[in-house]
Amino acid sequence: MERLQQVASQVTSAVSAPAAPAHPLDPLSPQEIKYVTSIVKEKYSGKTLNFNTVTLREPPKNLYYNWKEKKGPLPPRLAYFVVIEQDVTAVQEGVVDIPTGQIIQLKQTEGVQPILTTKDLSDTEEIVRNDPNVIAQVVLSGLDKSEMKNIYCDSWTIGYDERWGASRRLQQALIYWRSHEDDSHYSHPLDFCPIVDMNAGKVIFIDIPTKRRKVSKHKHTGFHPRDVASKFGTKENPSGYRQDDTPINITQPNGVSFNMQGNVMEWSNFKFHIGFNYREGIVLSDVNYNDHGNTRSLFHRISLSEMIVPYGCPDFPHQRKHALDIGEYGAGYCTNPLSLGCDCKGVIHYLDAHFVDKFGDPSTIRNAVCIHEEDDGILFKHSDFRDDFQTTINTRGKKLIISQIFTAANYEYCLYWTLRQDGTIKLEVRLTGILNTYICDEDEDIGPWGTIVYPKVNAHNHQHLFSLRIHPRIDGEGNSAATSDACPSPYPTGSPENVYGNGFYAKKTVFKTVKDSLTQAESKYARTWDMFNPKSINKYSGKPASYKLVSTFCPPVLAQPGSLVRKRAPWAEHTTQVVPYKDEDFGYGTLYPSGDHVAQWSGDGLRGMRKWIGDGTDNVENTDIVFFHTFGITHFPSPEDFPVMPTEIFDLMLRPRHIFTENPVLDIKPSYSKMTSEVRTGAKGLDSCSLNVDSTSRLAFNKTSSSSDSCCSKK
Repeated sequence: MERLQQVASQVTSAVSAPAAPAHPLDPLSPQEIKYVTSIVKEKYSGKTLNFNTVTLREPPKNLYYNWKEKKGPLPPRLAYFVVIEQDVTAVQEGVVDIPTGQIIQLKQTEGVQPILTTKDLSDTEEIVRNDPNVIAQVVLSGLDKSEMKNIYCDSWTIGYDERWGASRRLQQALIYWRSHEDDSHYSHPLDFCPIVDMNAGKVIFIDIPTKRRKVSKHKHTGFHPRDVASKFGTKENPSGYRQDDTPINITQPNGVSFNMQGNVMEWSNFKFHIGFNYREGIVLSDVNYNDHGNTRSLFHRISLSEMIVPYGCPDFPHQRKHALDIGEYGAGYCTNPLSLGCDCKGVIHYLDAHFVDKFGDPSTIRNAVCIHEEDDGILFKHSDFRDDFQTTINTRGKKLIISQIFTAANYEYCLYWTLRQDGTIKLEVRLTGILNTYICDEDEDIGPWGTIVYPKVNAHNHQHLFSLRIHPRIDGEGNSAATSDACPSPYPTGSPENVYGNGFYAKKTVFKTVKDSLTQAESKYARTWDMFNPKSINKYSGKPASYKLVSTFCPPVLAQPGSLVRKRAPWAEHTTQVVPYKDEDFGYGTLYPSGDHVAQWSGDGLRGMRKWIGDGTDNVENTDIVFFHTFGITHFPSPEDFPVMPTEIFDLMLRPRHIFTENPVLDIKPSYSKMTSEVRTGAKGLDSCSLNVDSTSRLAFNKTSSSSDSCCSKK
């Protein structure tokens, strides 16, 4: 399978290395990418290469903190690369030491296929359009061959198909027709599926169903302004858009509250590094919180490490539709340039993303990451009923949002990493885009596996499951994890321990071994999970400094045991898995739960999560742990999801518990405050939010305001 070479000093570039970045976790710069590819080209001189990946190989954790906290040497600046060599089946991958210009590791791996790039996806469409057998199937579907320019395909990795395994680099082409280039083709799916060999650049097979269905001749349905006008436009309102929709603007007259030096963010006591790579997209690293002069380490690294979208139709070839989008396409590679739309509002800071193209040149996605602040509503509030609530305090907060949007063929995934001033870290996912569709006949019984969302359009049931990777470092090294369940008292009503029957408590079960950590969500217990440092004890509560994972969108994977879905996404079988962190010989340790190379993996063998779990006996208590959490939604489509889907929102949060000795946002200036003595004496108190003070707010239906408009005045 693998052949690993230590090849230091074999290849040394004659070109000087580019300048070192400001921070060892910074993504590779365009200059570094170009330098690395020049070294690789020199090594493979005379060979035809397709560059697949060039990315930062992050330094091992111990080397990073030896540099940061112990004044040790700067960690090595390494780049990981994957190239496809023409007429060679093995994947070529290696590591370049950038300062020395040397390839220090090189591996040829047989029986795997690398991630698909967006260029791979777009190339497939032209291959399909020009294939004579595909053209013949288009004609059999009821279209003229002159329509080939209007044939589109969503190029998916084939998942796994036992007919070819991983011997060839394949895609399955889901075929659609547009009557016009501006149409949405998802209302006109076709019933056959070409298989494309990407290295050979040709169609090698076409999967044809036993029951044939002619392409729909119903009008295309769309969602652009032209479509809205044709659907809803009137003489009085030609556009068809709602006329009561007034704009909302976000203003920050004094600028932002955050400060960024390169990729290092400082905001409201938080300090952390924002990274970005081809596969995971946004990565938050070295997350700390300034607790009144005491810097508290919280997390070494947080990211989305994998996801799977398994479809629920058992008919061939739909069993292949279970995209592992992060491992097969990359949340980074598929990310949108956010400057193209109104993806963020307010005062915005953007970060670009730099990747490699197939020729080895750097390419840039502008504004791949959006960073901005929003109002976070009330942080805390209390009023005293004794003087008709005039004694009151109301403190409003801000939140910092770090976001990206990536498109995986038909779906958009909008990811919002949100930090709150009280130390909470939230992840919100907004799922939008377009349903994956398949053709059905007008009178066809499609069974329970999908929903007819438009004439002759069948949208299959599916799930969106993510693997969140959390590497805790709460108050330093040696962390543990546990379930926390809300349980009634074990003692019956009338017993001395529970006379009135009303007792309940939080039952904490600490994971001793990996096997203990393989837990499922339990709504009846309002189950949450704690990551904590057993050596850091809160002086008031006597409990360890913890971060609580609060996550309620935790559906079980619905594919049966033994299915391809479960084999290829072993992490999806449990809501949590906790494994020891290990730096592996080749690449960053315990990182990708479906393995390094996901495309066309059969799901057999020990790799990723299955390898890390092993026999389940590894210790995960008071050690260096990595916590994986499976979350997401199960989607049964409906007509409201078509022709484009309104965002479906699901989220989770990491919440500090026993970290602080009191409310950590007491030092946020109140928006309004008046104490009892101030009410009694008529003193002004503190007011920055009533309408006679806040110049940006006003009453909705009149133009005047007075002191009685205070948010806290007695009416």
